[in-house]
Amino acid sequence: MSVYLGIDTSNYTTSVCLYDSDSGEAVSKRKLLPVKDGECGLRQSDAVFHHVQQLPAMFEEAFDGFSDEIRAIGVSDKPRSVEGSYMPCFTVGTTAANILASVLKVPVYRFSHQQGHIAAALYSVDRFDLLNKKHIAFHVSGGTTEALLVNGSDGFITTELIAKTLDLNAGQLIDRVGVMLGLHFPCGKELEQLAMQCDEPIKVKATLKGMDCCLSGGQNIAEKLLKEGKSPSYIARYTMEFISAAISGMSDRIREAYGDLPFVYAGGVMSDLIIRDKLRSQYECVFALPEFSCDNAAGIAVLAYMKDCY
Repeated sequence: MSVYLGIDTSNYTTSVCLYDSDSGEAVSKRKLLPVKDGECGLRQSDAVFHHVQQLPAMFEEAFDGFSDEIRAIGVSDKPRSVEGSYMPCFTVGTTAANILASVLKVPVYRFSHQQGHIAAALYSVDRFDLLNKKHIAFHVSGGTTEALLVNGSDGFITTELIAKTLDLNAGQLIDRVGVMLGLHFPCGKELEQLAMQCDEPIKVKATLKGMDCCLSGGQNIAEKLLKEGKSPSYIARYTMEFISAAISGMSDRIREAYGDLPFVYAGGVMSDLIIRDKLRSQYECVFALPEFSCDNAAGIAVLAYMKDCY
C-alpha cells in the first residue's frame, strides 16, 4: 500500500486523513472546534488551543489498526494560495506535520486550505480528469466566497481569482442569520432543515458588481423580515435563496466572460440542497459529496500523493 497522510487545521475543524493511492480509499477523521452558543465564531488564539487539544485524538482515530508506512505528508499551511494569506490556526497542523516527517523520514508537501477543498471535491466524485483541464472552481464557506480559474496544466491546482464577495462570505451570512434565529453555530445544516419547511414562493434578487457579489444585504433583509413577524422557516429559506441567486448570478457572468468551462462547487455552503438543486438545474457542474464539502483533510492527502508521484 502507498499511504499518504493529510492534515488540515482550519478555523473551525481539526482534520486528519489517510489516503491509499492503490485502492483510492480515504480514511477521514474530523472534529469541529467548540463554539459557545450565541457566538458566531472563534478568536484565533482559541482555535489554536482547541486544535492542539483535538489533533492527537484525530490521529488516534485515523491510525487505529493502521500498520503500513506513510509515504509522504500533506498539510494545509494557509487559507488561500496568495501572498500574505495567513491564519495562526494552520501552524498547529504544520508543526505536527514537520515533527512526524522528521521521525518518519518522509517529505512534507504544503498546500492551501482552498486547494484542499477543490481536490476533495474532485476526489469525492472521481473527477480528477479536471485537474488537467481548465475549469472554474467556486470555494464557498464561512471564510471564503470566491470563484477561481483553475489552470489545469500542472495538476496541482494553480488558480487565479476571478470573482469574489465584496463584503460578507456566504457562510458568515448563514451563521449570522442562524444565530439570530436561535440555531447552533455553525448553523448551515440546521438552517437548511428549517428552510426546507417553507413552501411559500420567495422572490430574491442578487446584488452583483461585475462578476463579484454583495451578500450583506441578505442579513439586513433577514433582520427586517424577523421584525415584520415572518416565520423562522421563511427567513431561513430566503437566506438560502439569496445566496443561491448570488452564486448563480456570478456563474452566469463568469460564463459570459470565460466561455463554457466546467464548474466545480466546493466548500461547506455548497452542501446545501437548496443551492445545489438550483445550480444543477442551470449548469453541468460538479459538486463535492456532502461529507467532502465541509472542511476535511482528504484533498490535502490526495494532493500529497500527486506531488510525491509527479
